[in-house]
Amino acid sequence: MPKIVPEDKARQGRWGWHTLRILIAALLLAFIAWGVAEIYGNMIDKTPPTEQGELPRNEQGELPQG
Repeated sequence: MPKIVPEDKARQGRWGWHTLRILIAALLLAFIAWGVAEIYGNMIDKTPPTEQGELPRNEQGELPQG
């Protein structure tokens, strides 16, 4: 005779500490990957920083035409 389980007590599987640890580890790895990408992006950026409101200029210091 099969065991009858009430609907409010039935569960598909466990949702416990193991799952929580995996989710936290995945979140930490995502933050680390994001940080590495930010650092690498800043390292390869060869454009000189400009002041806010300053227009970009060419090698002779003139404003580009167009």
